[in-house]
Amino acid sequence: MSYGPFDLTYAAAQDRYEKVPYRRTGESGLDLPAFSFGLWQKFGTDYPFATQREIILHAFDLGITHFDNADRYGPPHRAAQRTFGAVLAKDLAPYRDELILSTKAGNPIGPSPYLKGGSRKSILTSLDHSLRDLGTDYVDIFYHHSPDPGTPLEETVGALASAVQQGKALYVGISNYDAGRTHEIADLLRAAGVPLLIHQARYSIYDRRPERGAEETDSLLATARSDGFGVIVYSPLAQGLLTDKYLETIPAGARAQNSTFLSPEVIDDTYRARTAALNKLAESRGQSLAQLALQWVLRRPEVTSALIGASSTAQLDHNIAAVSFPDLTDEELAVIDEHGVHGTGLNL
Repeated sequence: MSYGPFDLTYAAAQDRYEKVPYRRTGESGLDLPAFSFGLWQKFGTDYPFATQREIILHAFDLGITHFDNADRYGPPHRAAQRTFGAVLAKDLAPYRDELILSTKAGNPIGPSPYLKGGSRKSILTSLDHSLRDLGTDYVDIFYHHSPDPGTPLEETVGALASAVQQGKALYVGISNYDAGRTHEIADLLRAAGVPLLIHQARYSIYDRRPERGAEETDSLLATARSDGFGVIVYSPLAQGLLTDKYLETIPAGARAQNSTFLSPEVIDDTYRARTAALNKLAESRGQSLAQLALQWVLRRPEVTSALIGASSTAQLDHNIAAVSFPDLTDEELAVIDEHGVHGTGLNL
């Protein structure tokens, strides 16, 4: 399939559902692609729209039907939703029934008390704005983006349930909650007749929090099993730390030089020694470290999908090829556990 900034029409690849496996989301009836596409970074006004459009359409051609957004994504805030909305209107509208669109509310997007948090006011107002930005009358998944200890959980849950009851969302999810609060939310949503579909959590070889708890049964992944929701992973490459990019130096223009989520200070000798060992393992398997890291998060049955971004179609092709490699052996998993030390490079 060929498309570029001057194409007048777009037709999706006929073989798009043959390229990425689909996985069931918890105990729901919804399947998601093993890889979902996140517009967290590089889809604001600071990147060319033609490139953004090319990447989004290529993702769909590869069988990635789930596109993840949030009111906060930009810059400026809400810009990534407007970017996707423009592609939806121009190219993907005929395929809306095949798309899973998600968005989130709750992280601060302005100084007003109504532009953050978990109140009914802020959540449902943000959703209305997101529908306008995306140019659609509903989203498939609507998340509360992060906990708000100052708002009763019942109010936040009630707002999520209302989004479904009003026909503005088909499913609801949460993000960045600990296992205990997640269980409370799952119970409250179940009582409201709107089951918790999914939890979006940061998880990688270097960030093991979803698999940790006072007891194994207290972890987020164990809670997902017992409460029947799926888990979608963000930052599976630890903001680029789980690639070979920083093994020697910090390249010019790399994320560590200009990102608020990754600083040069974490790229030290300890990080490089551990990452070099993981990279050696990946090379012995005939794959890149990024592909190994993606395969590692997807090994867990609780994980429905891994969110990936891309700055080029080639990077997207490379990452989804992770599903083509043999399963990790017990011996290889032991090597990953030895060198993939929780907190490496993350300032946890």
